[in-house]
Amino acid sequence: MLARRTLGRIASQPNALGAAPTTARNMATLREIELRLKSVRNIEKITKSMKMIASTKMTKAQRAMQAGKEYGLANSELFAHAAAEDAGKRTLFIVVSSDKGLCGGIHSSVTKATRREFAEPDKIAADSPVMVIGDKSKAQLSRLLPKNLVMSFNQIGRDIPTFADAAGVADLILTSGVTYDKIAIVYNKFVSAISYEPAIIEVEPEALLKESPGFRAYEQEDDSTRDLAEFTFANAIYAALVEGHACEQSARRNAMDNASKNAGDMINRLTLQYNRGRQAAITNELVDIITGASAL
Repeated sequence: MLARRTLGRIASQPNALGAAPTTARNMATLREIELRLKSVRNIEKITKSMKMIASTKMTKAQRAMQAGKEYGLANSELFAHAAAEDAGKRTLFIVVSSDKGLCGGIHSSVTKATRREFAEPDKIAADSPVMVIGDKSKAQLSRLLPKNLVMSFNQIGRDIPTFADAAGVADLILTSGVTYDKIAIVYNKFVSAISYEPAIIEVEPEALLKESPGFRAYEQEDDSTRDLAEFTFANAIYAALVEGHACEQSARRNAMDNASKNAGDMINRLTLQYNRGRQAAITNELVDIITGASAL
């Protein structure tokens, strides 16, 4: 009975300077760590799910890219036999991006490539127009090249891009009334499942095709040359869209894989910190009990 009364008096005594008990502080810290662990585990589940989805989409995107590359190869063979002469410096830049994020630096890579082209005034006119496919690169270029940005497109290629999407973009560009001497399409080139690099496809408009030596050797009708120029333009946009889409899915898969690994490392660190704090709290409680018992 005497021991119980003594322990009761010790427990009821107020702490010096109004400080909170050590056990209460430890429990508050442990509660914060526990909540953070729960949040990180939920984030890890989300990133793993997004990685699986991106892996499935990447397989489909690679198949579409292999089919779309045939369009680009046809353009390359045509322009190799119809090289342009004395093209002007006013270049229409078409930057191929997308509307979605969480895929690393895939959007900033085409933005930086476009900015590097404008850094060479000997090759490119300072007032060259820029058109962007995708909201992500549009937001970046609107800060870097606000005076050159003349048109943007969104909701293009939300799933696997089709030739109809490319033809619609090409038709809007050709009927926009923007003047230019040549066309350059800036896109991400697929290197492997873990890497990509910015690249540029040069497309010759109708005027350059007519003046090329390969076309002047034959008698051409205006309608046929115009149709060919429009078709090759849509081909180039389609090839850039499907390859850029494959790069986007690959980059998103890699980004979600890295995010899942980082979440796992954070969970391990927080678990270790939680166990150490819990062990320290139990030790402090035991010390208090033993100290109180030995004081009797």
